[in-house]
Amino acid sequence: MAAVRKFKQWTPKLGKRVFVDKSAVVLGDVELGDDVSVWPQVSVRGDMHRIRIGARTSVQDNSVLHITHAGPFNPDGWPLIIGEDVTIGHSVTLHGCTIGNRVLIGMGAIVMDGAIVEDEVVVAAGALVTPGKTLESGYMYAGSPAKQIRPLKQKERDFFTYSAGNYVRLKDEHIEEYGCGYDW
Repeated sequence: MAAVRKFKQWTPKLGKRVFVDKSAVVLGDVELGDDVSVWPQVSVRGDMHRIRIGARTSVQDNSVLHITHAGPFNPDGWPLIIGEDVTIGHSVTLHGCTIGNRVLIGMGAIVMDGAIVEDEVVVAAGALVTPGKTLESGYMYAGSPAKQIRPLKQKERDFFTYSAGNYVRLKDEHIEEYGCGYDW
């Protein structure tokens, strides 16, 4: 079965130079911006609401990206919206939340329904961002539940675009060696 596939009336839309590993699944109402990379065993499942991922964002191995469906307990549901230049670490779960631009989400972190992570935030490895919480721009958050730890240093802020650029280069090497990962 294809890594990128239609579900009901929705077919994923992919920007230019996108890489989706053949072992990943990108399904349904999903849009990936230019230079996005989706690595092995990732699930991006837009089957009951929309998922939008901005340019130069990297979704690392074993991550799960999903939505909150509309229903009697949440009439509008929550889409999953991810900005540009975001690095999503290995085994991250993002569920019906909003992630700003230039964000680093550490390995194993979980960001829950209705949470908002503003621009230029570090979510430490293993952190749990509880439903509806807002993480303020310019800070590092860690723990379970996630708490504001300290302001970001300039070197950490500079890392956001470095990391995004590094993964763009790496996915370009994978495309050169293996192809785009999907068959269209």
